[in-house]
Amino acid sequence: MTENPTTPDLPRVRLKPKANARGMRRGFPWVYDNDLVTDRRTRAITPGALAVLEDSERNPISLVAVNPSSKIICRVLDTDLNARVDTGWFATRLERALALRERLYDARCYRLVHAEADGMPGVVIDRFGDTCVVQPNAAWADARIDQLAEALAQVTGVTTILKNASGRTRALEGLDDQSSILLGEAPTKPLQVPMNGATYMADLTGGQKTGLFYDQRPNHAFAAGLAKDARVLDVFSHVGGFALATLAGGAASALAVDGSAPALELAEKGAEAGGMADRFTTRQGDAFEVLTALGQEGAQFDVVICDPPAFAPNKQALDAGLRAYERIAKLAAPLVAEGGYLGLCSCSHAADLAKFREASLRGIGRAGRQAQLLYTGAAGPDHPQLPQLAESGYLKAVFFRL
Repeated sequence: MTENPTTPDLPRVRLKPKANARGMRRGFPWVYDNDLVTDRRTRAITPGALAVLEDSERNPISLVAVNPSSKIICRVLDTDLNARVDTGWFATRLERALALRERLYDARCYRLVHAEADGMPGVVIDRFGDTCVVQPNAAWADARIDQLAEALAQVTGVTTILKNASGRTRALEGLDDQSSILLGEAPTKPLQVPMNGATYMADLTGGQKTGLFYDQRPNHAFAAGLAKDARVLDVFSHVGGFALATLAGGAASALAVDGSAPALELAEKGAEAGGMADRFTTRQGDAFEVLTALGQEGAQFDVVICDPPAFAPNKQALDAGLRAYERIAKLAAPLVAEGGYLGLCSCSHAADLAKFREASLRGIGRAGRQAQLLYTGAAGPDHPQLPQLAESGYLKAVFFRL
C-alpha cells in the first residue's frame, strides 16, 4: 500500500508494539484507545477526521476514522490508503448493500446497512419502502451525513431520509441527540410494514430506534410455524413482534405484554390492519411483574416467547444480565402448557450464545421443567455479521419444547 497522494497531510496514528496488528490486517475493524499511541498530536485530531493507521514499525495498515473522545479510537474505513471518503465512496458501499437486500426480499422493507458488516462502521440504515432512517452512531459518519444522504438518495431512489440520533452509542462518541430530516418530509403517521404475513406499524419519528426491529424476522417465522391453533404469550412485545407473526401463522389467540402503552397501541393497529384484532389482546406493565401475576393466575399458553432488551449491554453488566435472563426463564417456564414451546431471546452482545443458553436452562430447571432444545436463531441476513467482530452477531434466539 502507498501513501494517499490526494491527501498527503493525513495524520498518522500508530499501534503500540503489543497491539494485534495481524488482527487488523485480517479484518478486525476497531482500534481501542489502549492499543494506540495517544500522544499530543493524536489527541488533537478532530473527532471523525481521517488518518492512516500504522503498525508499531510505521508500516501502513489502513485508512481509519479517528475519535480521540471514544474508547473505540479508530474505525477502519478502507484498506485502500488512496480512497476518498466522499459521496462516490458511500454510493459504492450502498450499491453493494442494496444488491444483497434486493436478492433477499421482495418488499423494500429491511435493514439496508448493518454497520461494520456492510463496510460503514457505526452506521445503521433501515428502509421502509420510500423512506430510510439513518443512525450515524460514529463521529466520522455524523460529520459526513450530507454526503451519505446524497448517496443514499441516488442509489435507492427513496424520497424521505430521516436521521435518528437516539441511543447511547452516540453519547459514547460525544455526539448530540438531535434527530432531523435529511430529505423530504417526515411521515405524519406510522407506516405499514409487511413481514411474515403480518402487518406491523412503524413509528419512524416517535418509536424506539429506527421504528421497527427487522432482526427477528426469521425467528418470528419459526415461532409462527409452531403456532397453529395455539395460545400465544409474547412478552416484551414492542409493536407486536412475535404475537402478530404467530397470529398470521394461525394462532388461536395472542397476548402481547410490554411496558410501553404507545408500542402496544401500534401493535393493536397492526392487528387491525392484518384482520387479526379479534384474536389479539394486550397487557401493559413491567414484564417481570406481569409474568409473576400470570403465574399466580394459573395462566397457560402453548407458546411463550420473551424478547427482552439488552440485559448485558457490556462486560461489566454480564453477571447481572445473565441472572435477569435466568429469572425470565424461571418465570416464563411455568406458563408453558405440557408439550408447549418456550422461546427466549437476547440482544446482548456481551452474553454469548453459550452463556445465554446456560442461563436460560438454569431458569427452566429452577422452574421444575424439562426441556428439549429445538431451534437456535440469529438475526436475519439483512443483518450480516462481520466474522472478525463478535459484536456484529449480537442476537440469539433459542426455542425449547417443555
